[in-house]
Amino acid sequence: MLSVVIPSYKDPLLHKTIDSLLENAEGEIEIIAVLDGYWPSTPIKNEERVRVLHLGKNRGMRRAINAGVAISRGEFLMRNDEHQMFGKGYDVILTRDCQPNWIITPRRYFLDPTKWEVMNIPPVDFMKLKIVNMAPGVRKFSGVEAPGDPTQPIQESMAMQGSCWVMRRAWWDKVIGELENEGYGPHYQDSHEMVFKTWKAGGKLMIDKNTWHAHRHRDFPRTHNNGTAENPSKNEECWAYSLRIWEEYYEKEIRPKWKI
Repeated sequence: MLSVVIPSYKDPLLHKTIDSLLENAEGEIEIIAVLDGYWPSTPIKNEERVRVLHLGKNRGMRRAINAGVAISRGEFLMRNDEHQMFGKGYDVILTRDCQPNWIITPRRYFLDPTKWEVMNIPPVDFMKLKIVNMAPGVRKFSGVEAPGDPTQPIQESMAMQGSCWVMRRAWWDKVIGELENEGYGPHYQDSHEMVFKTWKAGGKLMIDKNTWHAHRHRDFPRTHNNGTAENPSKNEECWAYSLRIWEEYYEKEIRPKWKI
């Protein structure tokens, strides 16, 4: 079974996202909507495959993901955002293709959330991991879109957006453990944390072009911030912490391997 964890904070598209997951699944799934300290004005669909976990107070995206994983029952874990659409049979394809030491993410298209349709923009099939300058003296790890290899239906990648991924529950338990909150804060750098831990354990991040998801395009306004207040100083602390933990490993082992 595939357990789908959706950390949610006040996004009205959560309902459509759940509908897309249900309509396009071809195997056994459970959806765990983690309501991060709020109740939606429209109740979550009453369906046997949908479970609701309400956090008594707002705790942030990382803790919401950890809470959803803790009550999940599937052999495989999937995490996705609350404003996405999915390809037919996404669950069967991703669990079929996911090797024991992989994190796998589907091809990513862009979603027009108003029309609720995939936009006519080329998909993202590969991302490079770079350290980018956000402001004078402010740097962070960031996934940068880059051309993929069209000859490979499943391709190794350096980075992912983090909005949709699948791994075996055994890999989460053995390697990830849980998303850390001290230092990283409640929201950012979760995908990089997981990928670095996976690399250190001998695993890989893979892009599976045999299926897809469509994520709300950046041109459309955010309706939430995963339950955390916008605070640039805290964001900078999170980015700096991630660099302190992983920059030496990135410079000495990852960049040489990928020749960047």
